[in-house]
Amino acid sequence: MRRTDWIALTLSLAAVLSAYLVADRVFDRLPHLEDEWAYIWQAQVAAKGQLTIPSPEHEKSILIPFVVDYNGQRFGKYLPAWPAVLALGVRFNARAWVNPLLAGLGVWLTYLLGKKVFNDGIGLLSAFLTLTSPFFLINSGTLLSHLWAYVLSAVFALSWLDSFPLTNNRGTTSNIPGWIPATVAGLSLGLLALTRPLTALGVALPFFVHGMIILVRGTKSDRRRVISVGGISLCLALLFFVWQHGVTGDPLLNPYTLWWEYDRIGFGPGIGTAEGGHTLRLAWDNFLVSQNSGWRDLFGWGTISWLFLPFGFWAARRNRAAWLTGSVYWSLAAAYSLYWVGAWVYGPRYYFEGFYSITLISAAGVFWLASQGRLLKWITVILVTFLTGYNLLFYLPERLGNLVDEFGVRRELLAPFQTEQAQRLTPALVIVHPKQEWREYGALTELEDPWLTTPFIFAITRGKRIDASLAEHYPGRIVIHYYMDGDLMAPGPADPIRQ
Repeated sequence: MRRTDWIALTLSLAAVLSAYLVADRVFDRLPHLEDEWAYIWQAQVAAKGQLTIPSPEHEKSILIPFVVDYNGQRFGKYLPAWPAVLALGVRFNARAWVNPLLAGLGVWLTYLLGKKVFNDGIGLLSAFLTLTSPFFLINSGTLLSHLWAYVLSAVFALSWLDSFPLTNNRGTTSNIPGWIPATVAGLSLGLLALTRPLTALGVALPFFVHGMIILVRGTKSDRRRVISVGGISLCLALLFFVWQHGVTGDPLLNPYTLWWEYDRIGFGPGIGTAEGGHTLRLAWDNFLVSQNSGWRDLFGWGTISWLFLPFGFWAARRNRAAWLTGSVYWSLAAAYSLYWVGAWVYGPRYYFEGFYSITLISAAGVFWLASQGRLLKWITVILVTFLTGYNLLFYLPERLGNLVDEFGVRRELLAPFQTEQAQRLTPALVIVHPKQEWREYGALTELEDPWLTTPFIFAITRGKRIDASLAEHYPGRIVIHYYMDGDLMAPGPADPIRQ
């Protein structure tokens, strides 16, 4: 290993620690978005080797966001790859470490990409920009699928470049037999399709174009490798229909539409919530909102996080490997124009799996500017140092601080049910009366399992009549009405437990 490799490894370990601190100190190791609740539920079920479980009585009261009840079975609407990975964390009681470990791997893979596409220095700067990125750290602290998908995206890009070496610079050559990285490329793209199918489409698009060129102009062995990458990834992606059959009984029935009938991709009536359906204008608006909300987060440099991109594009103008890796972010934006809703809560996270496009090209821009004479070299060094310091000292702490207690979800909400006094009331059915929104109820489901065998199980109130009917199905449990700004009220002699 070279000295730069050891530095990159140190940055990767720092990413693991930093991401875990975000998960612990900012997000309290709890879900905050609907997607996260569904992923956790699916991971718990997957950890037991199951895809579905029987639906509970009064399933609308025993609510888990984006977990569907259909034909007497309960299952998550999301594809199984990420829940299966998260299930490893569930099995070893290390759920909060899964994404931080993937974050460390993501930083290392970014370094390898920069090293392969450009050189060691650009690879190292790319890894550093990734580590210090608010966008990267915020998403690394969540329980979302983006870090796993980022790793698959980077592995695919690296494997493709090893399968089809672009020898226009010294960083892109490889002595690995072509069939090995071709197999890895196919597997990683296939797994990505079983994680986030639209993301897989966006990531694959630039490489698909390159593959078409190889099929026309390449050697016989090159064409075989292109076909093998496509064949392996397609075989894995087709398991999507096997999964749909396994959970719904119909290989063509998408579970997304069982939660929201309009939750489909494409354009036209019946797609999305807008009158008349999804349109190109709405797709453009979603892109602008996502980008405007996310530019500051990319490197924490305010509205000038794009500053070095133009110079990087110029520096990479003759680098064919850089064309491929540098276009993934933008091809993801194009792919997600097919989806009716954008993402902005944690930055433009639908494009997260192409973030290495931004870091690689920006790092190349920094190096190009620094090579344009002694004066520009020192100006560039001073500017990058100032911007990085501004991010680490001011922007990043403020941005992370603003996410603490996001949506009112915090671990303190669990405290009333972890006291000795509360445990004496178990087993209990807790009917929750949220003060503001359902997330207050959602946070409490951290204390129950999908099979409802835990000391406390939680239901969201749906009116006195339905609540009473629900209680009849759990005769062995004390019924507790929990008001978020009041008491735990249990029938009988038990004293109220203050929140």
